[in-house]
Amino acid sequence: MSGIPVPARLSQAASGCRSSSDETQAASGCRTSSDAAQAASTAGAPPAPPPLAGIRVLDLTRLLPGPMCTLHLADLGADVIKVEDTGAGDYARTLATSPDASSSRMTAWYRAINRNKRSLAVDLKAADGHAAFMALARAADVVVEGFRPGVVRTLGIDYDAIRAVNPRVVYCSLSGYGQTGPRALAAGHDVNYLGYAGVLDHAGARNGPPALANLQIADLLGGAATAAIGILGALFGALRHGVGRYVDVAMADAVLAHQILALGAFEDAGQVAPRGDDLLTGGVPCYGVYETQDHRWLAVGALEAKFWRRLCDTLARPDLVPLQFARGDAGERVRATLAAIFMADTRDAWCARFRDVDCCVTPVLSFAEVLADPQFAARAVVIAGRDGSRQYAPPFALSPCSFAVTRDAPVQGEHGREVLREAGYDDRAIDALIEAGIVRVVTAS
Repeated sequence: MSGIPVPARLSQAASGCRSSSDETQAASGCRTSSDAAQAASTAGAPPAPPPLAGIRVLDLTRLLPGPMCTLHLADLGADVIKVEDTGAGDYARTLATSPDASSSRMTAWYRAINRNKRSLAVDLKAADGHAAFMALARAADVVVEGFRPGVVRTLGIDYDAIRAVNPRVVYCSLSGYGQTGPRALAAGHDVNYLGYAGVLDHAGARNGPPALANLQIADLLGGAATAAIGILGALFGALRHGVGRYVDVAMADAVLAHQILALGAFEDAGQVAPRGDDLLTGGVPCYGVYETQDHRWLAVGALEAKFWRRLCDTLARPDLVPLQFARGDAGERVRATLAAIFMADTRDAWCARFRDVDCCVTPVLSFAEVLADPQFAARAVVIAGRDGSRQYAPPFALSPCSFAVTRDAPVQGEHGREVLREAGYDDRAIDALIEAGIVRVVTAS
């Protein structure tokens, strides 16, 4: 779209996802859907460039939802430039999620979601800093921002300002409640968006409080993934038709828009089931979690009649077959019966018993067990970054493969000089910006 040449290191990534070095192989995280697809992708064919090679993204976001969105774009080959302030920058670098973690070094979760990106630290409030950003924006394909509504307009870098110099730009604003509406300016976090979208009201055990998950549903699946979908759709349109678009993503909206079963229940019955009493939250015996003798858990998902019958056959309880979807007192009795049965042995013993039974009875794994799980290993979901840290490969496998970890997560302002050179600044002009404190350049150690 913009015709910007891909930087040299990104060009190297585009040449393929495997090399003869073990280190490169570990960092590549190459994922394909089958051995045949992998063979086809390497059988004498030239390496496929990443799908977004040549696309430049200016990323004004920080913390989690925005950087996770732009990680997807970076892993697809886009040149993502983290545009940070010259003060704290993206404080995810040192915001430890564990009380035992050191606050003096780059956090693992920052490294995981900011690989394959470059960093420019610039003071957008200074006239020369604003000019530097606009020089980059003139040739950018995508701009992503995560400020509260109105902030980018104050800074003079809103969609109208960028569109005036780059009509084909795709500009995404990612916020909690969107750019319009009575809550547009309100602060929020994942728990708040889930509360407003009705998720918390019916998530949890019967007669208990709303349940919280440590997976940020609104931030990541509502915000990051939804924003990436909107950006990619708008980018395709810009490339095909030459028309840019503004993408307004509200994390609360995105969560609500995925409440499909709740909406269906409300439309069909006029109400949703009480917490812990609908089909997927413990309302029926065939779908739920059951504790085992060693205080571990089994996940039972025997929703189909054939699965439930096989479960009952394995437990030698044919009398339970007609009670798959029992509710009320009958449902309580069936759940209590299953609870007593599963409590009689350990989790792993039950897993061994159900190993060859096709009925959706599986272990609830600890995270340490997840990282060692053979299925995820076979799919190369967990990979090693260039610094050796464990990270996730993209959650999609492409054939031919084009994903590689070509850059570690940047330190603040690490790529300031090269990015500004690409925007047309010479070394003398860059030095002047640095001396004035408008641009901060830090060399990676």
